Amino acid sequence: MTLALRRTAPLAFLVLAAAAPAPVPVEAQRVSITRDDWGIAHIKGKTDADAVFGMIYAQAEDDFPRIEANYLTALGRTAEAEGEKAIWQDLRARLYVSEAGLKADYAASPPWLRRLMDSWAAGLNYYLATHPEVRPRVLTRFEPWMALSFTEGSIGGDIERIDLGKLQRFYGGTTSQTAAAYDGEPRGSNGIAIAPQLTADGHALLLINPHTSYFFRAEQQVSSEEGLNAYGASTWGQFFIYQGFNPDIGWMHTSSGVDSVDQFAFDVRAGAAQPRYRVGKDWRPLARRDVTLRYRTADGHLASRTFRTWATPQGPIVAAEGRRWIAFAMMDRPVAALQQSFLRTKTKDLASFMSVADLKANSSNNTLVATRKGEVAYLHPQFVPRRDDRFDYRGVVDGSDPRTAWRGLHAVADLPNALRPATGWVQNTNAWPYRAAGSASPDPKRFPRYMDSFGENYRGLHAQALLTGSKGWTLEGLRAAAYDPDQPGFAELLPPLLAAYDALPPADPRRAFLAGPIAALRGWDTRWSAASVPQTLAMFWGEALQPKLPPLPNESRNAAFARLASGTTGAQKLDALAQAVTRLIADFGRWQVPWGEINRFQRISPAIDHPFSDSAPSIPLPFSSGIWGSLASVGSGPKSGTRNWYGTSGNSFVAVVQFGPRVRAVAITAGGESGNPASPHFNDQAQRFAAGDLRPVYFYPDELKGHTERTYRPGQ
Repeated sequence: MTLALRRTAPLAFLVLAAAAPAPVPVEAQRVSITRDDWGIAHIKGKTDADAVFGMIYAQAEDDFPRIEANYLTALGRTAEAEGEKAIWQDLRARLYVSEAGLKADYAASPPWLRRLMDSWAAGLNYYLATHPEVRPRVLTRFEPWMALSFTEGSIGGDIERIDLGKLQRFYGGTTSQTAAAYDGEPRGSNGIAIAPQLTADGHALLLINPHTSYFFRAEQQVSSEEGLNAYGASTWGQFFIYQGFNPDIGWMHTSSGVDSVDQFAFDVRAGAAQPRYRVGKDWRPLARRDVTLRYRTADGHLASRTFRTWATPQGPIVAAEGRRWIAFAMMDRPVAALQQSFLRTKTKDLASFMSVADLKANSSNNTLVATRKGEVAYLHPQFVPRRDDRFDYRGVVDGSDPRTAWRGLHAVADLPNALRPATGWVQNTNAWPYRAAGSASPDPKRFPRYMDSFGENYRGLHAQALLTGSKGWTLEGLRAAAYDPDQPGFAELLPPLLAAYDALPPADPRRAFLAGPIAALRGWDTRWSAASVPQTLAMFWGEALQPKLPPLPNESRNAAFARLASGTTGAQKLDALAQAVTRLIADFGRWQVPWGEINRFQRISPAIDHPFSDSAPSIPLPFSSGIWGSLASVGSGPKSGTRNWYGTSGNSFVAVVQFGPRVRAVAITAGGESGNPASPHFNDQAQRFAAGDLRPVYFYPDELKGHTERTYRPGQ
């Protein structure tokens, strides 16, 4: 019937219908977008809502597929695009989010926040209306309430700690989950703030150095006549600057080791139609909610599956251990989280930033702050449940014991913060808070164990060595520190390796086989460079050594790496080096391979799951894994079908900011701002990214003048 109608429709009608422009929303008429010579969008709107409209429209121009992918994940709808293999990931999300629940949250939101969500949805829908060539996989229309499904901006939310294999087994599937491959590369970030008393010109400095997956965030400036003027990195699909600065204050988030997520095991009577769980002597009914998920079949159609899910007040049931059911407890405060994420971008000083932090809707991020007033601070995450510290919350705790229950939240003033420390600096590298400000750091004896589960790491030791007793800092000096090539992890690991080699009997065949590599490592200063052969040896050796360390229960990765030197034997260290040399010879024909020949940056595709090829163009990356203490971090390794190692995470957006009468900043983004390979800004920052050659940020109109590619309104 549709085809017949199309055949008989007047040609003029078809031409007019195809040419009919999308109605121009009023927000689009009040927004301007200026693209600088790196393709970065500088958005100006009359109101905050107008600026949000332009901000998300510009993001969609740069990489709509990443926006849609993030919301398919957050809304639990990925299987509608990728098929039944994603249904357990979707179920995990839908244990917390539902259309009805998010609509109710939207209705209960403050009017100013609803206006922002309205403009966010309108901006995305206007982009789709004006770009008919863009074919969404699932989300052909965005609704304002959807913004509440994804409110924090972290690379991995708390929900990702729910084990998908256990979830699948509990809810009736035949598990197809396999053991995850060993991945020793920690995900995280570096932040440093330096107070005026330690700087050459008396202005505070801030290092913003998130370690995320490459191309995970957009770089933007967004401003309005209502006081918004923020610059930095925004996670695709969100309408706030996640890590960045305004004229008065800058903020940098690092993933925290605070324990804000817990698993509670309950005794359950599951035989009845209404299962019950025990708390003390009471048996209470579990809450039931049926969840229907759609998924795309092999022939392209949509099918559905319905799951009967259960929950306690602590959270949904996500697994079973024997006859006990496991409830997963985490922060679930989307309205407060979105408010906190946006409002902090408009703060003016540490006091106003702390006032926003009192919303207590940040569960997983440490924050480093620097202000134009000269204040610096380390802030612990503000969503920290009170617990009975006699229990070990790192593993599953006994929920049937009422003493284990959460007892409200800690006051912000009771957290291990470091505000205006006497040392004049703060830093965090995904390590504990108890060295955040050197000798002015919080005292661990004053806080419960659950305030941190990470401990120290080599990047933290590296940062502290650079900062302790220092003075005369400049913007360029902080940039250089962010790329300081020292690796204290290897400095600690190498002496016992060399001692083990020196102790070998003269007739041991490893003496001859390892003589050359040992000589190279013995003369090495443990600093990375693209030309370094010892760097290559050390990286291959470290990768071979890590799996030899026997794991300890509930041990953090930081603690495991700190134990690597003492927890492995001399024989294991020598065996790992022999494995490394053998692998290098097999893969490259020799062990004397410079690091930059192996470690590469490549961007040849817009695909989120990026393909790699040794025959396609790539450039050397001189810096190294953060495991060993390199502040400039790259998580790299061989990919399917490659011999070379390709970076996929680590340094992604880097900025150094100086606060004075005028803000001065330099920054770099991995690859380029655009996700379109046809754009000149798809890979135009790659060489500077690899070299740590940060470009000037055009924050003020007079700086942007002369560096403008075009200025336009959305839809033009």
